[in-house]
Amino acid sequence: MATAVETLGKLERRLTITFPVADVRSEVEKRLKKQAKTAKAPGFRPGKVPLKMVAAQYGYQIESDVLNDKVGRAFNDAANENQLRVAGFPKIEPKEDAPEGMLAFDATFEVYPDVVIGDLANVDIETVSADVTDAEIDKTIDILRKQRVHYHTKGEAGEHGTGGEAVAANGDRVTVDFVGKIDGEEFAGGKAENYAFVLGEGRMLPEFEAATVGLKVGESKTFPLPFPEDYHGKDVAGKTAEFTITLNKLEWAHMPEVDAEFARSLGIEDGSIEKMREDIKTNLQREVNARIKARNKEAVMDALVKATDMEVPKAMIQQDSERLAEMTRQDMMQRGMDVKAMPFPAEMFADKAERRVRLGLILSQLVSDNNLQATQEQVKAQIEDFSQSYEDPKEVLKYYYSDRRRLAEVEALVLEENVVNYVLGKAKVGTKAIAFDELMGGNVQG
Repeated sequence: MATAVETLGKLERRLTITFPVADVRSEVEKRLKKQAKTAKAPGFRPGKVPLKMVAAQYGYQIESDVLNDKVGRAFNDAANENQLRVAGFPKIEPKEDAPEGMLAFDATFEVYPDVVIGDLANVDIETVSADVTDAEIDKTIDILRKQRVHYHTKGEAGEHGTGGEAVAANGDRVTVDFVGKIDGEEFAGGKAENYAFVLGEGRMLPEFEAATVGLKVGESKTFPLPFPEDYHGKDVAGKTAEFTITLNKLEWAHMPEVDAEFARSLGIEDGSIEKMREDIKTNLQREVNARIKARNKEAVMDALVKATDMEVPKAMIQQDSERLAEMTRQDMMQRGMDVKAMPFPAEMFADKAERRVRLGLILSQLVSDNNLQATQEQVKAQIEDFSQSYEDPKEVLKYYYSDRRRLAEVEALVLEENVVNYVLGKAKVGTKAIAFDELMGGNVQG
């Protein structure tokens, strides 16, 4: 049985669980006899071990299991009887002043808060929009051309001049030997032969690139190079080295022309430039729509957090913090990082966990109150939308419908979209047009 529930705080509660010692002893004896039927011990046949020996070997664990079972069952019965929605796990401690012949435990726990969402009609939400113009298509084509760049020796007969006049310039690929010394001594990582890089891409320190610009094949140059204080190589950070570089090879970048051959390299079978631009625009628009949807969803979530005043159970925040810490650890391990010596205190993730838990409670309430659950038709439409960017859409459908967990992920996305659409339909919404580059360069929280 349990006493009346005590209120310790806005969400914290306590109740006392009591039950007769005799009930525990009876259940322990029952389980010991069951254990004895299969117990083994030297000198005894299976099932013939004396009960006292069985009790000596298994009694402590069986008694602990019985207590846990009885306390857990009693707590669940008391919570149901008092119509309590328990958040997280209770902290259960034995009471020393139990009545004679009884065992007593205090269970301290939190309950779910009442989620009262403010009037959405009074909520202001600013959404964003962005267009895909010819300028964005042209930029994308330039990126695709750079990805397919190939190099020719600079200075060969033709528009790039003669060999004697060819000098290194930004955009050229150079191949060099170099050696660096600090106080006259070579240092680790300061020497290489036939090292290739493209001038202007920032792979080398600015002083190194500046010294290379203007060199002809076969020429050398010696120059000072100060390493930044925050340079990744700690042995040389903040020091000045003397480098000598020799230019071995010089090549100019030849980007493919935007012609039928280029279009075919992008999968346009008939080589149509117009069709290629249409495909690029379609892909860009799909990405823009996804970014806009993510930005607008975040705006809705921020508005819901502001519109809802409630306490969040600490136990749920702690559980989610630990979950996020473990997810981060696993992710870093999969990336090949050694995380054994890395601390992952749950407190690092407390703020993010608090927001996730808060939003989870708000969304659950909205979905329940307004019947916003994902329908099978919506889920199928979402998966079909995913499949449009793949060569074989049927395989994408099979991928999701063959695994319940993958399907659940899509259902969660659809449910969130239902909430977003519902809130946007109720709130005061304004839309701000933003530049394509701003949209694509911005970071959106998940």
